[in-house]
Amino acid sequence: MSRNKKTVVVVGPVYPYKGGISHYTGLLVRALEKRFDVHTISFSMQYPKFLYKKEQRDYDNDSFRVDAEFILNTASPLSIIRAAQRINSLRPDLVIIQWWHPYFAPCYRILSAVLKAKLMFICHNVFPHERFIFDRFLTRLTLKQGDYFILHSKREVPELKSIVKSPSYRVNMHPTYDAFDFSGAEPESGGRKLLFFGFVREYKGLKYLLKAMADVDKDIKLMVVGDFGNDRESYDRQIKELGIGDRLEIHDEYVPDKQVEKYFRACDAVVLPYIDATQSGIAQIAYGFKKPVIATDVGGLPEVVTDGKTGIICKSADSRALAEAIKRFYALKPEVDFAANIEQDSRRFSWEELIDTIVDMAF
Repeated sequence: MSRNKKTVVVVGPVYPYKGGISHYTGLLVRALEKRFDVHTISFSMQYPKFLYKKEQRDYDNDSFRVDAEFILNTASPLSIIRAAQRINSLRPDLVIIQWWHPYFAPCYRILSAVLKAKLMFICHNVFPHERFIFDRFLTRLTLKQGDYFILHSKREVPELKSIVKSPSYRVNMHPTYDAFDFSGAEPESGGRKLLFFGFVREYKGLKYLLKAMADVDKDIKLMVVGDFGNDRESYDRQIKELGIGDRLEIHDEYVPDKQVEKYFRACDAVVLPYIDATQSGIAQIAYGFKKPVIATDVGGLPEVVTDGKTGIICKSADSRALAEAIKRFYALKPEVDFAANIEQDSRRFSWEELIDTIVDMAF
């Protein structure tokens, strides 16, 4: 450990755990390591199997690997206390915790009660997209322990202020995921193709995108790539009713990290037809490949997408508006250098910008 560097502990999922929060935490640790002595505390058990029945880990994709101690069992108070004691033994100047769902409230509440360092929460969402009873209580119980908060959209500010009195916070854009670009190959060409990527959930508005596809040119194709969970049947019925099955390419599965790029390289734009959002890691994967984003006007998405320059913004929960947005994108595509605009806008989505924010707030 360098005596000239301050010590930061990061708490959250990292490789081999799947998902965007794991990717984010790994990239955050790498960025922090350029300025601090960093220790990462991750989970020995993240979700119990009765809550998350699918495999939570993917050992074949180690691109986001960082050194970590997997000692935190979210369902074991003794494990949580021991993890807090381990963190205290490192005498950190700051502890950064990833917050995205109230499931973690009991774990993080116990952890924060034992910790002796300043505490920062990076809030991917203050409240969950799919609300449930007691979620507000659980969120308040935990976040009120924080000294600092980083939010990824302005929409989150009133939500945070509704549960934490006079919080010390900053709004910092969600950084770009450029680590999926493994091959460095040139973008694919040929045909007109859009991409919907990620876990399929009701709030992501896929049904509006499918309906919009029936109202755009027949040569426009759509790739739907992501785990449908238990909802596949209703989407299959809609696709059949709309008669668009021949223009869809569906991959109902979790996509390993090293296969992500082939889908993003093959598309002209990524579509986020969300009916609820704070920010989107998918948009930042798209920007990592210099792909424009067609998104709805919910949450923090209009803060991320500059209409007519880095993508298109349209009204949410409106398939007709979404169809018009797709048409507008293809009309602008020969005239607007979306990739160059994304590159020009990249600083505010950089990991360096996020680390600067952390330093300004806590040091």
